[in-house]
Amino acid sequence: MEFHSQYNDAVKRMIDYVDSDSTDLADDVMQVKASSYTDPAVWKAEMDKIFKRLPMMVGLSVEIPEPGCFKTLSLMGVPLLVTRQQDGSAKVMLNVCSHRGMTLTSEPCGQSRLFTCPYHSWSYGIDGRLRGVAEPMKFGKVEREELGLTVLASYERGGLIFAALTPGDTPDFEGFLAGMIDDVEKKGFENWHFCGKREVYGANWKVAYDGYLEGYHFAAAHPETINPRTYSNIMDFEAHGPHIRIGFPQRSIDKLKDVPHEDLWQHENDGYDFIRLFFPNISIFVAPEITQVAQLIPGPTPGENTTILYFLKPQAPKDEAEAAENEAMVDFLQAVVDKEDYQLGLQVQRGLEADPDKVLMFGRNERGNQYFHRWVEYFLSDEGSRTEPTL
Repeated sequence: MEFHSQYNDAVKRMIDYVDSDSTDLADDVMQVKASSYTDPAVWKAEMDKIFKRLPMMVGLSVEIPEPGCFKTLSLMGVPLLVTRQQDGSAKVMLNVCSHRGMTLTSEPCGQSRLFTCPYHSWSYGIDGRLRGVAEPMKFGKVEREELGLTVLASYERGGLIFAALTPGDTPDFEGFLAGMIDDVEKKGFENWHFCGKREVYGANWKVAYDGYLEGYHFAAAHPETINPRTYSNIMDFEAHGPHIRIGFPQRSIDKLKDVPHEDLWQHENDGYDFIRLFFPNISIFVAPEITQVAQLIPGPTPGENTTILYFLKPQAPKDEAEAAENEAMVDFLQAVVDKEDYQLGLQVQRGLEADPDKVLMFGRNERGNQYFHRWVEYFLSDEGSRTEPTL
């Protein structure tokens, strides 16, 4: 299989990097203006040209496992209602009543056959169709089939649900996600157990995302959590369009030297780990203890982001003790992200805002960061001048 071959080659490279105390390197260092993390005009362009135009993850399939299940969320100020239809498909709509624009439901999740607006009691089915108008004889004639909820283009695959946040847009989901969604699909997340989610708050979305793209900071920022398990500043990068799979060798990777090359793919989390990143704001870490899916949501100002951490396991807990262990692991990972990454990011943000004319450096070893920033520049540029970045 294609991905098995890619994994095998990546593991071999990681073994060689450890032996030679080297890492995957870009051709040169890269400069990025500090103002790209602080300038409101840059941030607005990113929201308009990236987040409101490209496919955005809006949830996990396991959050809405059965017909009638729903979840709500807000992405970049866009209120969303995600529902599971009777035919098993997912549907993404604006969580906005067609009558006067009221938020239809403020419940974060649940199961329902009908949504009733709290303002004037107009009601909608799980499919978004207008079902009822309060006191219709007094209100006047309406064309119900034209007054359903606004449906957004969406795509569900590999246990992830994506949508276009701009009404009327129909992006090429398959083309944009190809490669990485093929990889993730093999994990079968749609059949896993949902352990819950947490939120952490941090700096500009790119400040936060930069931390997911390299292991250069492991020794300094994670001396007692990640660094004892995983080598610091040794990484392997592989691109799938704008998306990246990063390999991180564990300190036990030497034991894989005796494994046949064609079998190395079978040892994920047993000598090495992969982080799978969907541009521009999703990071997936499949670990033996629990899987973490991080979704970075920019705003409400350029210097802020809210990150939702979703947690999954292949099987539901067999008893209360195992459920408690899962909860403890969720709390632990949230604390690591918050205290060891995002709190540092907030300090970085203050530094950038203190000197927005400063130029930042990304080293040759920070190849993933360089690739990410070139893709940001690509989508912000005029279409006629675009040249797709290469890793």
